[in-house]
Amino acid sequence: ETAALTPVAALDLPRYLGRWYEIANYPNRFQRQCVGETSAEYRLEASGKVRVQNRCRKADGSFAEARGVARRMGGEGSPRLEVRFAPAWLGWLPAVWGRYWVIDIDPDYQLAAVSEPNREYLWILARTPQVPEAAYQALLARLRQKGFSPERLLRTPQPGSAAG
Repeated sequence: ETAALTPVAALDLPRYLGRWYEIANYPNRFQRQCVGETSAEYRLEASGKVRVQNRCRKADGSFAEARGVARRMGGEGSPRLEVRFAPAWLGWLPAVWGRYWVIDIDPDYQLAAVSEPNREYLWILARTPQVPEAAYQALLARLRQKGFSPERLLRTPQPGSAAG
């Protein structure tokens, strides 16, 4: 039995905001149309909620965009967020808020891993479209210790990457 997944001890949300590039993910139904150049942008609103904009390139060369909102669960510094991409009027339905846990992040906030308690989803995000291979492999080793299967990860083609 795999131990319960624990997120990072604390997340400095202002430092986490901005643009992240998807380096790899567990294939999932939401991103089936994406062929590469996947990124996420997080911006803080006056309300305290975080505006989320995900985009990726589709096979026909056009871009797909998904806009959503994230809210922090728990107190200041909590690494547990919930993200919603459904229409705002469905917000009262608990099912539309997906759990978004930052489970690994380097001290410089350059490379992160995001999942949820069931380990069904996994995203590796970085501030740059490419990451040093040694840093990536070290992250995979940490993820394996947390009960993930790095071999399930699909590398995301980014401009200038070997995968792209």
